[in-house]
Amino acid sequence: MSSRSTVGAAPDGPPGVALIERLMRGLSESPRYRLARRLYHRHETLAPPVLFFGGVTWDALTLQRVGALLDNVILGLYLVLLGGFIVLTLLDRNDRPLPASLQALSTWSLGAIQFLTGGLFSAYVIYYTRSASLTTASLFLLVLVGLLVVNELIWGRKRSGYLLIGLYFLAVFCYLTFLLPVVLGTMGFEVFLASGLLSVGLLLGLLLALHQQGVFGNLRSLAGAMGLVVALFGGLVTFYVQQWIPPVPLALQHVGVYHDVDRTGDAFVLRQERSSRARFWEQKGDVPFHYTPGDTVHCFTAIYAPTDLQTRVAHQWQRYVPSQEAWVNTDRISYRVVGGRRSGYRGVTFKQHVTPGRWRVSVETAAGRPIGRIRFEVVPADSTRQPTFTTHRYP
Repeated sequence: MSSRSTVGAAPDGPPGVALIERLMRGLSESPRYRLARRLYHRHETLAPPVLFFGGVTWDALTLQRVGALLDNVILGLYLVLLGGFIVLTLLDRNDRPLPASLQALSTWSLGAIQFLTGGLFSAYVIYYTRSASLTTASLFLLVLVGLLVVNELIWGRKRSGYLLIGLYFLAVFCYLTFLLPVVLGTMGFEVFLASGLLSVGLLLGLLLALHQQGVFGNLRSLAGAMGLVVALFGGLVTFYVQQWIPPVPLALQHVGVYHDVDRTGDAFVLRQERSSRARFWEQKGDVPFHYTPGDTVHCFTAIYAPTDLQTRVAHQWQRYVPSQEAWVNTDRISYRVVGGRRSGYRGVTFKQHVTPGRWRVSVETAAGRPIGRIRFEVVPADSTRQPTFTTHRYP
């Protein structure tokens, strides 16, 4: 008799399994549940992409920001459920005996994994997009988007086991990279490394537990799965060192170049030329900046950081030198960011005695990781025309 024929006879095990048993028994008696199950199996080939995009859509409608307690709890629940369904899938594909309740639950694994994966990785794309400037950090966003596409390939029986393990490691790792800074109130390479090591430890423990259940038929298969986890960890560390991973949980809310910035009460008053029109892909400010001797160029930023997170950021002022065909650093001015404001922690730096030409200000972490950037051109003001200015408040 094959092991699959004895699935229903397997013991119920821990109390949690008994609870699932009662839940599944109650659902099986529901006509609506039986109808949903028939529809699911009738359209099983269409269900995964539909559920996958359902998870993406759900995130787009409900996701708030890094550090929001409800979002972290929901994504953490997604992660736990995803791990559970992956375990059920691997046990079922290797013909391991399961209690009847879990065997009934495993029939929903395909759709559940697609929905949960879509929800998790779309959330990561949203979070990392908010923290990425249009620089090399965007490369990691392409990787995440690629994972959303690769997710559709996990159901080839021969290769999907390793791919599921790899996807789950990346899901755990991405979650911890923005959760630990929120919990610890600090960020940096040490926190990133701790996130990675904790993810590796969790996955290796899971792999050993699966090996004890006979999922990996031999030590070579187990070593291959472990090697995949370690290789992914090494690749992500390389991405971090090369500054290809955005500096979550920081997110640039606003950046602009202005003629003057004053603080009035709890708001900042930003002054710019009335005729200035920033291009649609840039933030508000004076683009170009019409400069007269004695003027001061102000760079104003608002950076979101979760509650209790404190770190330092810097404005790196750079001027383009045509003779060198390169951007040359002129000033680097840093200040402390304290998390908790929904509209972002506001900061301003300024520079006098600028020369005409192309300029840019890069907003960076203390370690030089890019958060955002604004480009502008300094042009001599027309002496025959008196500019008019307008102001607006940033709360």
